[in-house]
Amino acid sequence: MAGSTLAMALDHCSNHALRIAVVEPFLSDSHSHPGFDARSIALSYGTVEILKQYQLWSLIEDHATPITHIHVSDRGHAGMTDFYAEREGLEAMGYVVELAEVGRRFNSQLKQRVNIDLFCPCSVADILQHQDRIDVVVQDEQGHSKTLSAKLLVAADGADSLSCQRIGLEQHTHDFEQVAVIANVLTGQPHNHRAFERFTECGPLALLPMSEQRSSLVWCLPPARAAQVCALPEGEFRLQLQDAFGWRLGRFTKVGAVASYPLKLRYRPQIVAHRFAAVGNAAQTLHPIAGQGFNLGIRDIATLVDSLLADLSDVGNYANLNRFQTKRQQDRELTITMTTGLVHVFSNDFLALRLARNLGLGLMDNFPRLKSPVFNRALGVVNR
Repeated sequence: MAGSTLAMALDHCSNHALRIAVVEPFLSDSHSHPGFDARSIALSYGTVEILKQYQLWSLIEDHATPITHIHVSDRGHAGMTDFYAEREGLEAMGYVVELAEVGRRFNSQLKQRVNIDLFCPCSVADILQHQDRIDVVVQDEQGHSKTLSAKLLVAADGADSLSCQRIGLEQHTHDFEQVAVIANVLTGQPHNHRAFERFTECGPLALLPMSEQRSSLVWCLPPARAAQVCALPEGEFRLQLQDAFGWRLGRFTKVGAVASYPLKLRYRPQIVAHRFAAVGNAAQTLHPIAGQGFNLGIRDIATLVDSLLADLSDVGNYANLNRFQTKRQQDRELTITMTTGLVHVFSNDFLALRLARNLGLGLMDNFPRLKSPVFNRALGVVNR
């Protein structure tokens, strides 16, 4: 999703002055496509505003479910707080979309862009950096190779970016020792566009509102516990989920296909090299505790587009890339620090931390001004 968004954003903002190649190893209608899988994600208010600038929001708006209320609570304790879009003069704080549907729509749009060449299914076989260009050797499924020459290569190929590895961009990794269990669920009561973030002694549990009164579940658990939960029959799964989440949406009545993936922070301090840049999960992959990962990646894209527009004659020059790296530093560091801190504070049952987090939630609920920094970052309203 990051790569297709960037390609269409550059095409739009440059007034079609650039010729852009998108190299993609998975067919757009493939159920195994890792960038457009069965997961749902929350697009923040700020992300939606960016997509509107690029005339991309209209492609998915009718598919998006608004979030008008976020309820945050700590299981078994009194601390809780609420965020309301209406009180901030907003129609919604964000929107939930299913990645598979967004993938179908974005790929269809990619194929219609005259200045975008889609090489799919093709993979990157080699990267050769030269002073005035970068050559990318791509290979199709039959093993046929082709060399593309460009002024700039952007890696948007995920947390295990092979492009970044070939260039030699160092990656730092922190294992949260948690696994995200994901599924779509139905509840006895309508969600009414409410999102829930519930902190438990094992890790955070989130429900995001979806279409057809479904909710998207992200349940973070220790690896052994996650394996047990994923192996449960649906009825037992629902009972254990009910115990962890509570009854704010009534009884869980149905659970769709259950999947899981390990949770690690992956972070590249340097996101540029000679005629090379990294965005999205290739630059950093976050814990989903506050729904910040994809939204941070969209801000990467917006900053890169702004930086490249300064000199379209040579988009890969040092000044453009240095501008991008410098402008992204503060937002990346603050967001990573915030999400990692939340994981460590809210994913255990130590008495001191339990008291501190409940006090914090209580203070935010009683003193609205204390909510503003958290609320603004959740909205994605930050300098980029």
